[in-house]
Amino acid sequence: MMSNIDIVRAHYAASAQGNLDAMMAHVSPQARWTEMAGFPCAGTWVGPQAVAENVFAVLGRDWIGYRFELQSLIDAGEHIVGVGSYHGTYRATGKAMRARVAHIWHLQNGKIVAFEQFTDTLLVRQAMGSH
Repeated sequence: MMSNIDIVRAHYAASAQGNLDAMMAHVSPQARWTEMAGFPCAGTWVGPQAVAENVFAVLGRDWIGYRFELQSLIDAGEHIVGVGSYHGTYRATGKAMRARVAHIWHLQNGKIVAFEQFTDTLLVRQAMGSH
């Protein structure tokens, strides 16, 4: 069985390749995925299908070149912290954005059971043309 940090590392690698199936491979059907208030996909989504539809499909639709650039992973056992930056250009305004971000992952028995995002939503909103 893969370690928790390897599961998160594999998610980020799949994200960089645009492979949604591989990104969701270790997400529990009951996983609670929280995007920060003020972020375009704000809310808590339950399960891989809801995350795919309400987070990744929306980001792919509304942003050009949207990506997460990983800087570091912190292994805290059942919790993994990913630190990096979001990059992308908002399709409707043509404005580019770069915002620092931290992801908190909670894993149990080889499955992602919770995810929470912390980012500078003001920088994202500025690219979207709203303050």
